[in-house]
Amino acid sequence: MSDLTDGRDVVIFGTGDFARIATVYLDHDSPHRVRAFTVHESRRTAAELLGRPVVAFERLLETHPPERYAMFVAIGFSKMNASRRAVYEECKRLGYQLISYVSSGASHVGDLALGDNCFVFESNVIQPFVRIGNDVVLWSGNHVGHDSTIGDHCFIASHAVISGNVTIGESCFVGVNATVRDGITVAPRCLIGAGALIMRDTSEGEVYAMKGTPALSMKSWDLKAF
Repeated sequence: MSDLTDGRDVVIFGTGDFARIATVYLDHDSPHRVRAFTVHESRRTAAELLGRPVVAFERLLETHPPERYAMFVAIGFSKMNASRRAVYEECKRLGYQLISYVSSGASHVGDLALGDNCFVFESNVIQPFVRIGNDVVLWSGNHVGHDSTIGDHCFIASHAVISGNVTIGESCFVGVNATVRDGITVAPRCLIGAGALIMRDTSEGEVYAMKGTPALSMKSWDLKAF
């Protein structure tokens, strides 16, 4: 788990909504301070954001080296989290520490097993013995039941209920107000749609949408279409 209290200066990869929002949380509710943003040169459309420089990722080692700066990759769930995963892995290869953030408004008791490049927003309730992998986003207001595991590179939208002893495979997306029954295994690369109720184990790479109760499996999704 990344050290949440080391207070290193941070460069955020991204200039979209998630990057802007993450900056406010880190500036006001963490020991870190965001000093710059970065994106690939081809996506760089402005020199500044929120009063801080936007640096081409291709030059980041020169301007903000890993010896002085940590990073956070603030990319959403595009291409079923594959876009965020690719940048996360590149930052690791370049030697950057990826910080994690847990809101002071989140609720958990005891140590929280949490990987790097995770962002846990306010009003998440995380019960004991939960394990959260690397590069996971938990937006506001989710319940994660005891003894559950969330795999690497997942995105959990707001107000989802993940019951006890659930396993969420890597690179999954869980939509707003979705519910996963206790003891369920959600296979990797699944898209659980908003409001879906998952009552049985899922199959890898499928979409589960609210077509009644419980949710029905749809055709496997296409990364390019999501």
